[in-house]
Amino acid sequence: MTISKSRKLKTLVLTGVTALALTACGNTGALDENDDSNGGAKSTGGQVITYNSPAEWGNFGNVHKAFTEKTGIDAPNDPKNSGQALAALQSEKDSPVADVVYTGIAFAPQLMASDLLEPYVPENADQIDDNLKDPDGHWHTVHSGAVAFIVNEDFLDGAAVPQSWDDLLKPEYEGKVGLLAPTQAAVGYSVATAVNFAMGGDFENWDPGFEYLEALVDNGAIISAQTATAKVSQGEIPILIDADFNGYKLKSEGTNVTVVLPEEGTILIPYTMGLVKGAPNPENGKALLDFYFSEEGQALWAEGFMIPVIGEVDNPDMLPKSEYDERANAVDYIKQGEVQQDFNDLYRQRLG
Repeated sequence: MTISKSRKLKTLVLTGVTALALTACGNTGALDENDDSNGGAKSTGGQVITYNSPAEWGNFGNVHKAFTEKTGIDAPNDPKNSGQALAALQSEKDSPVADVVYTGIAFAPQLMASDLLEPYVPENADQIDDNLKDPDGHWHTVHSGAVAFIVNEDFLDGAAVPQSWDDLLKPEYEGKVGLLAPTQAAVGYSVATAVNFAMGGDFENWDPGFEYLEALVDNGAIISAQTATAKVSQGEIPILIDADFNGYKLKSEGTNVTVVLPEEGTILIPYTMGLVKGAPNPENGKALLDFYFSEEGQALWAEGFMIPVIGEVDNPDMLPKSEYDERANAVDYIKQGEVQQDFNDLYRQRLG
């Protein structure tokens, strides 16, 4: 597959954004024209923290390692998911701990509404489609994935690799399917969104999705709060509904995994980066953001089987682009964010 900026991501992502309280601002003095060792942002040593940056997720471990080698700035990985990162930033608002935050795009409106982001436009961000970034520079899409089935064939007990959402409800997959908690993790909410649309629902009607999730839970589905790819390789969760790139990574490490885009359709998942307002190490945060969006950084994301927003790379270890074009669709991601709290309330009512 040639990974590139997908035309399917050119959706009305900005719908509703202008209704939020935005502060028009560009770069705020972070660029040092005499230092281009890291995309132009000044390095000051010390540390930089990105909330929601698990080492095994999307090649974050190697991305941060390369950044540290390049700049001398320590960039530890952080195990939070998107929901936990949002909650932590909200509780720490008066004294932030993180410098940068990474979340699924559906969380961007909540970060904005809570006034948690400082405008900063990383180098190369002008190459990103306008509908994949905040017009005032608070957040930018850094890469994307797609909701997929990650299937460890060694633990299916003779069952075939499932090809559809309907397949997962069959008795032979009882207790073998897992997903991340939709009320806590961006990918979990994306899974719920994907199956809701696949079953005929939309953002005004979640009933088809909840009916499916209830049936999946009745069939023994395992719902996890944290990244669960290790459980796939160990056979604890033989079928994980998750971001496709996690499956490709497991396969590259030797696990007998198949990545499936369900026949009924799925959705693309853009992920965003932003500078935390009041960050303790703002210059380091800006330097790291510049690296994330640099050619080197984007190439490292692609090595982690992400679809970059800048440039393109041929990756034969992924499903063909034609299959993504046919089955992986974009949705109105800002609308997805706007209705997330309503979804969370309904989820707790129906699934606890």
